[in-house]
Amino acid sequence: MPTGELRLNAEQYLMNTYTRQPISIVRGRGSKVYDLEGREYIDFVAGIAVNLLGHGHPDLVLAVQKQVQHLIHTSNLYYTEPQVRLAQALVEHSFAQKVFFCNSGAEANEAAIKLARKYSYDKYGADRYEIVTMTNSFHGRTMATLTATGQEKVQKGFAPLMPGFSHVAFNDLSEVERAITSKTAAIMLEPIQAEGGVHVADRGYMQGLRDLCRERDVLLIFDEVQTGMGRTGTLFCYEQFGMQPDIMTLAKGLGGGVPIGACLATEAVAKAFSPGTHASTFGGNPLACAAGLAVLRVLLDGKILDQGRRMGETLAKGLAVLKDRQRCVKEVRGLGLLQGVELDIDGKAVVADCLARGLLINCTGDRVLRFVPPLIITEREIDRLLVALAQVLSQRTTSSHH
Repeated sequence: MPTGELRLNAEQYLMNTYTRQPISIVRGRGSKVYDLEGREYIDFVAGIAVNLLGHGHPDLVLAVQKQVQHLIHTSNLYYTEPQVRLAQALVEHSFAQKVFFCNSGAEANEAAIKLARKYSYDKYGADRYEIVTMTNSFHGRTMATLTATGQEKVQKGFAPLMPGFSHVAFNDLSEVERAITSKTAAIMLEPIQAEGGVHVADRGYMQGLRDLCRERDVLLIFDEVQTGMGRTGTLFCYEQFGMQPDIMTLAKGLGGGVPIGACLATEAVAKAFSPGTHASTFGGNPLACAAGLAVLRVLLDGKILDQGRRMGETLAKGLAVLKDRQRCVKEVRGLGLLQGVELDIDGKAVVADCLARGLLINCTGDRVLRFVPPLIITEREIDRLLVALAQVLSQRTTSSHH
């Protein structure tokens, strides 16, 4: 089906919830994808920080093929080996002692919210249920997670929202301190606000939060849906702050493209969940867990994690040079291969210009370009991006001043 026809059919049959780029992607290999017409693109979106190992990584393909032949799904009424092994691997390489599997980031955050409330209910009774989250945050699209999200545009039209959430400024410890009351069960935040425009938490702020939560016996929840799984140069982003949360959520990169989410917690907190308190039909099914295990093994091998770390530095340096030379670039922010470039011109036009040059990039808000390529991205591919960006921004700036 040609792209034009596909587009018309999509408009006819799909609910209109996405603004899509005018291409139809049919196949991927490494850090490149190819459209219906055979054009090649370097993928700096990676399924929105999902395809960590790029497209068609042999270990992931083999793991999924083998698993499909044996068993796709049984439900959680029985044990399956891939689920137990993935849980064990996550526990052995993180702060956590227990894992709950689900299918997405929003579901992982739902699980974290429920776990925090249940833990506080068991320990302090019914009055301790509030969760403090950050303005500009993004935690998902379910009713609870969109209420937790500190962005009005996500919430508009869905009132009444869920009770029990309050929002404070990101990176401001005194605001969090003032927001904690006898009703506070948890503080929830992303170490880097990715969807909110790539804002990185300060090290002192993160350590201060840890101390504050310990003092007040309030749980600390990290939403690492976008920052987890090697995205920032370490397996989990919290490792870079020299402290640990009580609960952490993962999704996106965990399955390398296969949908899977996870909520990790310490033993003491995880005890609040017992049979019947939380569940998921598809959560932790053998197929998704086999994929997750393959991704984790590749990351633990270390080579791709090192490459991602090096390429993150290369990309950050290149973008910093771009900022010095392009007056429309206001700020460059990020960590590892999660980088944002704030512009004073329309970012969506830049995305379209890059698409025409064979580069997939993403714009969050109206003016922040977000780069979340696979960890296997090369220096040469980053150079191509930087050259194209420089040309596009120069042209856009010139035309806007005429």
